[in-house]
Formats: sequence, C-alpha cells, structure tokens
Amino acid sequence: MARDYYGLLGVSKNASDQEIKRAYRKLARELHPDVNPDETAQARFKEVSAAYEVLSDPERRRIVDMGGDPLESGGGGGGGFSGAGFGGLGDVFEAFFGGMNSSGGGARKPRGRVQPGSDSLLRTRLSLAECAVGVTKHLTVDTAVLCDNCHGAGTNGKSKPVRCETCGGAGEVQSVQRSFLGQVLTSRPCPTCRGAGETIPDPCNKCGGDGRVRARREIAAPIPAGVANGMRVRLAAQGEVGPGGGHAGDLYVEIVEQPHDVFVRDGDDLHCTIRVPMVDAALGTTVVVDTILDGPTELTIPPGTQPGEVSTLRGHGMPRLRSGTRGDLLAHLDIVVPTKLDHKQTELLRKYKGTRDRENAEVMSAQSEHNSGLFARLRASFSGR
Repeated sequence: MARDYYGLLGVSKNASDQEIKRAYRKLARELHPDVNPDETAQARFKEVSAAYEVLSDPERRRIVDMGGDPLESGGGGGGGFSGAGFGGLGDVFEAFFGGMNSSGGGARKPRGRVQPGSDSLLRTRLSLAECAVGVTKHLTVDTAVLCDNCHGAGTNGKSKPVRCETCGGAGEVQSVQRSFLGQVLTSRPCPTCRGAGETIPDPCNKCGGDGRVRARREIAAPIPAGVANGMRVRLAAQGEVGPGGGHAGDLYVEIVEQPHDVFVRDGDDLHCTIRVPMVDAALGTTVVVDTILDGPTELTIPPGTQPGEVSTLRGHGMPRLRSGTRGDLLAHLDIVVPTKLDHKQTELLRKYKGTRDRENAEVMSAQSEHNSGLFARLRASFSGR
C-alpha cells in the first residue's frame, strides 16, 4: 500500500511547495537527532524527511497524486529512503537549511534539458442545442510546438550540447554555510545551465535552444452530447510541448453554456414557463412545445389545472453523459386571469358564478393543505433562499 506522504507532513494534497517546506522544517526542528535523541523521534524524523524528499520533487509528487509510491521500486535507497548519511535520508538538509548536507548521499542527478510540457486550457461557447446533440468545434490554439528546424534538439546544424563548465554537469552548485550543527554544505540549481547539466554553445536560430516555438494552429475538438457549463473535455497531448521537445501536455476545453431564450437548464432537466388562459386551465387544453431534441411535442394540460402546477414531459430533457438516458422537461403553468372584460364576457362570468354560489372568497389558514405550497414559496422569497 502506498504511504501517505501528505499525512506524514500533516498537509493537504493541494498544499503549495512553500506550505510543504514549512511543515517539514517545523517537524525537523522537533525531531532531529541532535535535538531529540529518542529512538521513536529518530524513526519519525526519517519518515518525514523521506516524505519531504518525495513531495518536493514534482515528478515524484505526481506519482503520489496518481496513487503510486515512488520509493516502492527500490531505487530510493535502504528501506525505501534515498541517500546515505544520517540513516539514509538523502537531501534532508535541503529543506532544513535551504540546501543539502555533505554527508547526505552526494549531489542529485541533473534534471536534463528534456522536460514534459504543461497542460493548456481553452474555453468555448456552446448553445443549449449544441450541448444537447454534441458537436465538433474547430478551435484556434496558441501553444508551444516542436521546433521544425532542430526537432527539439535546440542545437544549430550538427552541433551538440556540451557539459556545463560552471557545475561540471552536476546541474547544481554548492556552498558552505554555518549553522548550530556546524558547517553544512548546501546546493542550488546551477544559474548557467538551470539544472540541466549541459549548455548549448551554438543554439538553434529559430527556437534559441529551447527546442520549441510558439505557434497558432487549428484543432478539431469533439464535444460529446450532454456536456454542461463548466465541464472540461480533455484532448490528450494537444497542450504545450515541453522544453527540449519534451512530451506535450493535455489540452482541456472548458464549456461555457449560453443562456436559452425559452428553457432553463437544471442538471439534465429543462424548465420552461407556459402561460395558460384561465378558461383553458379550467376546461383543459393541449399546447405544442418546441423541444430541444424532439421538435414540436404536444403537452396535455388537464381540466382544473391550478396556478403554479407543473406538467412533465418524461425523457424530453438533456441527454446524460455516457448513459443513453435523458432528463425531463418540466413546464411551469402560469394561469392568466383577464384584466379587461367586455359587457358580454362579464355577464357570462356572472351567470357562471351564479351556478356556484357556495364558492366565495375567503381568508384561509396558513396551515391548510391548499396554502402550504404558497406559504412555503413566500417564506423562501422573504428569507432569500
């Protein structure tokens, strides 16, 4: 089982590099053998030192975040902890004093010129209909691409990289510092080669030795049916090419869904409002709704429909991603009472009222079944929910 390196340092998985370093320094001051000779503390010191060594390395941290353990392969030294000196702690002193100890197992290997590329993010606007049916969007992307002159080598013609004279190919330079433990040898990335261990005396005329150039290109991004606002579609290896022509990162296309004139989306369901004349609500009627995927569809409004009721068309909403099913379309019925009546209409309504003398206007209890939904909406509006 992979070790919980974040838990060993007491930080969250999204902790920054500075937060990880601060957590390690705090624990190291408490547990260092010169400060705390207890055997349990020394064992704990080895664990937190190894955790910092892993999490301070971007590549090893990436392995941890994917659920792996970079020290399980046996390449990390005795007992899964790299380096030698102080019980095989590797570069323990790098975080404790800003560098590494002379007995900490020697210098690390240079990182090399070829590095993986970064991921890229691009946003695209889609209509509700495009989100419903899926679409292929042709997008313009401005990213780093492989230099077509040196093909990532970074050199001009047949020239080759040479070992860095400043660091001797180690990728780092060292200096001696004094501390309460005595003299400590610290190291930092070489300022000349930037940790690569080699330099290019005759760089490519086009990319300047980076192995990549900025370029604008067109790509086709397939957007599946059912995407929603804020979702991201991953296009593998379509992001930035890395330094030295390293493997390209991924491109993420983020969906920005545009508002619709009729429908409001709630997950996989669609909502709309239908105005129904009072007479049609009383007698019942049929309304044709122009749905997103199915076109004109009949919606039956039963006799006696009350204001605020909702009629549902099952399976006429948005498609669900990778499921083959669909949400519902919910029609909120707004019963329209006429504000102006002519003489004939007024007389007809009076005659109708005369046939239903027992139905008169009255003040009802807030706890009655009929008013429960109304007062719930009122309370929600006043409370801002």
